[in-house]
Amino acid sequence: MTATDTRRTIDAVWRIEYARLIAGLTRMLRDVGLAEEVAQDALVVALEQWPRSGVPDNPGAWLMATAKHRAIDQLRRRRMLSRKHQTLGYELEMEQLSDGDSLERSAEDVVGDDLLRLMFIACHPLLSTEARTALTLRLLAGLTTAEIARAFLVPEATIAQRIVRAKRTLAAARVPFETLPPEQLRERLSSVMEVIYLVFNEGYSATAGDDWMRQAMCEEALRLGRMLAELAPLESEVHGLVALMEIQASRLQARIGPNGEPILLMQQNRALWDQLLIHRGLLALGRGEALGRMRGPYLLQAAIAACHARAASAADTDWVLITALYDELARLTPSPVVELNRAVAVSMAYGPAAGLELADRLASQGTLRSYHLLPSVRGDLLARLGRYREARGEFERAATLTRNTRESRLLLDRAAACEREEIT
Repeated sequence: MTATDTRRTIDAVWRIEYARLIAGLTRMLRDVGLAEEVAQDALVVALEQWPRSGVPDNPGAWLMATAKHRAIDQLRRRRMLSRKHQTLGYELEMEQLSDGDSLERSAEDVVGDDLLRLMFIACHPLLSTEARTALTLRLLAGLTTAEIARAFLVPEATIAQRIVRAKRTLAAARVPFETLPPEQLRERLSSVMEVIYLVFNEGYSATAGDDWMRQAMCEEALRLGRMLAELAPLESEVHGLVALMEIQASRLQARIGPNGEPILLMQQNRALWDQLLIHRGLLALGRGEALGRMRGPYLLQAAIAACHARAASAADTDWVLITALYDELARLTPSPVVELNRAVAVSMAYGPAAGLELADRLASQGTLRSYHLLPSVRGDLLARLGRYREARGEFERAATLTRNTRESRLLLDRAAACEREEIT
């Protein structure tokens, strides 16, 4: 194996094992920041040794063993540490000196619990949404600070500062690395799911920049969602989240044209939809619904996505059912954005005039004043009613509100189409 091949292998192993490594080290060291430092030390050792000695048969166990050794060395050097840390160092040393395969067995036994605890720490309510997102991508996805910054189109220094502050906040609050009691589990799961879906949405419809989508972000969110479903298999909403992301991800190749231009749902070539992802999504939806609890927001959104996935063509879509699902979602989690989506569904089921009445009501409330999709929806409904001059103004206004270059161009193109209709 060449040095280049070895480096690629190390990069791949690191990305795969990173979350498990951080989770296991955090359980032992009770400090996320220190765990990450020790893990980085283990990576440096791998970069030095593996090109000469070859990649170990079990690289994940090798990295964990090396990281534990580094942790012990670090604790030994810090003679001024508390007695608790001294005891911890001794316990780690005793574990290292135990029989050779106990390390691997113990890691396999606890890795699931450790990963779930790490998710709960990264998404702790003490942290802002931005900090939770950055820390999750850093600790669980293994993305570098530069990669996270590129994904959200913010300066690398901003992301680095968020991560550092998040770690300091968690350390100052002495957030425990523990299994949560049942009464707190669902609340904290909600925080984790919020972050995962935020990451997915940023990949699915980028809020800013020159790209309509960032597929790598969707894939990373999907990986985290699938991991969470394995760790919390009895939580219906976790399966709902995975189902929603699987089905939405199935459309990725159909959402952009040959030059990267956006293609909206009703105009997409459904032959390009990924049937494997749809199948996986429908299975996840079935698992969530089979748990027998009341459908939550993710299961309801997944059920809506499933209506689109099951339709052979746009004309075959069951908009009446989708409207009923949005009615249920609006009762469960009332919000202006849900109401806007409901207005679209109503317009498809009962005509554009009915949808426009709901959209106009939202516009009069002013809560979505800066939300570009409100004038975009109103523009679409007005155009369908033949009111092209008004529609053109709405599309132009929507174009000024979005920060995504591709989306702005699409909206201006739709405004120009309305202008042509006015002339004719």
